[in-house]
Amino acid sequence: MHPFCLHGRPEVTRTIPIVFVIVPDPVGSGFVASLSRPGGNATGYMMFEYNLCGKWLELLKEIAPSVTHAAVLRDPSLTAGIGQFAVIQSVAPSIGMEVSPIDLRERAQIEPAIATFARTSNGGIILTASAIGASNVNLIITAAARYKLPSVFIQRPFVTAGGLASYAPNFLDQYRRAADCVNSILKGVKPADLPVQSPTKYELAINLRTAKALGISVPASLLSRADEVIE
Repeated sequence: MHPFCLHGRPEVTRTIPIVFVIVPDPVGSGFVASLSRPGGNATGYMMFEYNLCGKWLELLKEIAPSVTHAAVLRDPSLTAGIGQFAVIQSVAPSIGMEVSPIDLRERAQIEPAIATFARTSNGGIILTASAIGASNVNLIITAAARYKLPSVFIQRPFVTAGGLASYAPNFLDQYRRAADCVNSILKGVKPADLPVQSPTKYELAINLRTAKALGISVPASLLSRADEVIE
């Protein structure tokens, strides 16, 4: 048997063991029966636990306290897209925020949707996890800068590219840990008996250049917690 890493299509086989990484919602997507007992030929590492999504909104409020309304960019065709927005929405009242979705469907629609949202004062944006969001991240970063919108992202490289901040798992760590999972399968352990694991490392990144361009003074308490500060 030959375990291999797969980003999204365990239905291609029901016999070859599969070790997946960076999957947003393995149960909701139908890849496994449950996190503790996958039950089939696939197991691996989930992208993040849904409660992380609420922390994106809290981070946005902490880094830009004047923000009262956040646009959540999501892919509504994905189970994870719906789930991420639901968690963010549930956290919003407790920190005095309003949230509304911007559904990512095609590239040409993204910038006009952000421009329309930007007509509302005291706004910010959160880019949730999705393939369409990742493939259009430079467009989103440019739009956020153009319309002076503080932004929180799902991956540190997006902050390196010009986004304001991110709080995210260390995805490279998942690949390293996946090797241990593959090793167990090669030794005879069945994927069905290997629980799906959550990230163990989370990192906060802040781009001070972007903050300065937005007129934001990042609190010292937040900077002291950051794993990476881009100056």
